[in-house]
Amino acid sequence: MLSEKLLSNLNKQINKELYSEYLYLSMATYADSVGLAGIARWFKGQAKEEHAHAMRIYDYIYDQGARVILEAIEKPKTDFNSIRELFDLSLEHEKFVTASINELMDIAREDNDHASVSFLQWFVDEQVEEEASVNAILDKFTYMKESGIGLLMLDKELAARK
Repeated sequence: MLSEKLLSNLNKQINKELYSEYLYLSMATYADSVGLAGIARWFKGQAKEEHAHAMRIYDYIYDQGARVILEAIEKPKTDFNSIRELFDLSLEHEKFVTASINELMDIAREDNDHASVSFLQWFVDEQVEEEASVNAILDKFTYMKESGIGLLMLDKELAARK
């Protein structure tokens, strides 16, 4: 059984994951608006993943016999200045989510809740992958200018995301 503290924080995490979905969709709209459909596709893929994360927590709460309480989702940022900014903000956001997942893990450990620790380990591992993915893209900006052929090559590469 989930402690009240863990349940409350899991419900908050659902909101954070849905906000992440909304934020990445907003980033996709910017990329689409400047004609970089491949980068938009990458962000749309991120949005879908975040939705799946929220639903994974949703299902876990019900598997544990508790109830999901949904809150309002904050409006995401909609004005961006560059493609590089999208990825800088993505990394910053993923670090925020990582800290939140780590806090959930700490609560589960304090509660001696082995099932929740096991469940949350998947998210810990997923956040390592999420941050590494964005870092790999940001590394490419080191070697290219933000306009021109380098950006078009990045757009083409990210369009291949499945």
